[in-house]
Amino acid sequence: MKKIKIAHIHVWDKDNKGDLAIVIAVQDALRCEFPNAKIIDFPIEVLKNYDAKKLGELNQADFIVFGGGGVFYRYFLPFNKRMISGLKSPLAIFGVGYIREVGARALLDKERDSIIQLVKKAKLVGVRENYTKKILVQWGLGSDKILVIGDPAVLLEERIPKDFPLTPGLKIGLNLNYSGWLGFGSWREDILNAYREVAEYFQKELGATVYYLKHHPGEDNIYPSLEIKDLQVVDLEPKEQKYVYGELDLVIGMMLHSCVLAFGALTPEINVAYDLRNRNFARFIGCEELVAELVDLKSGKLLASAKNLIDKKDFYSQRFSKKRLIIKKRQEEFVKLLNTLK
Repeated sequence: MKKIKIAHIHVWDKDNKGDLAIVIAVQDALRCEFPNAKIIDFPIEVLKNYDAKKLGELNQADFIVFGGGGVFYRYFLPFNKRMISGLKSPLAIFGVGYIREVGARALLDKERDSIIQLVKKAKLVGVRENYTKKILVQWGLGSDKILVIGDPAVLLEERIPKDFPLTPGLKIGLNLNYSGWLGFGSWREDILNAYREVAEYFQKELGATVYYLKHHPGEDNIYPSLEIKDLQVVDLEPKEQKYVYGELDLVIGMMLHSCVLAFGALTPEINVAYDLRNRNFARFIGCEELVAELVDLKSGKLLASAKNLIDKKDFYSQRFSKKRLIIKKRQEEFVKLLNTLK
């Protein structure tokens, strides 16, 4: 049997647990469908500038997988049109999303146009939620071509950590986005005070253990400011981290993949929305009520939502389970379609 080559273009910031979880999940899915495949990694920056040598390497693959994750993001754009037009190997876009943070500018025409060219070039297109599809359709791309398949990290395999004992009793997980969102400073005190209020309530009233779910080294500069007594930091490789998510009773997250991993582990989560992607993920899983808006943090709504969610833990776990099965089916069908590209 011929050993096929798959070129995988992706964000691989190994310091960012969410980005790493996406890559691992995508490549696990590819290996499951193509067990003899050789997967060759390319950074997403390979598409930013024309490089004849890299283009030749990409075109030696049987097919190219682009994504997943929030790669339709101004930080990575524009893609180089000459590079895209030079791709000869069939291209599939796998579980990608559009990102626009609170306070960020809209995409420039050249950035948007480079996304349009890439999507037109692709033989298969799978996006992670309905809003990304809506944006692409608004830009004139065909609705029938764009499949909504969910975030690959939802299905990341879980692995029991070798040495991370969890405390018995109620367990609450917290996560802050301190990995580059420039708007954090404007909301800093509101965010920290709201998180602190939640932690203190559950510790004092219900004897909870509070865990900080670290996704990026930059968070070392912020979570100590929470000043939460006996805060336990969780900083494991992605599959082990997801296992810990599954052992918690509630997660309050800002970085999208703190909420994605919680959802995938069937743990109720509150999504603190600093970005369109946070709201859109909540809509995609059918739980818009689980979004906490930044403007509401001063009013005590985060604590009220957390209390309510603890009482409805089983309800949301069951709802998450049903939606996860739908995502699993869609992604399995999408991966099987990759056989048509060989």
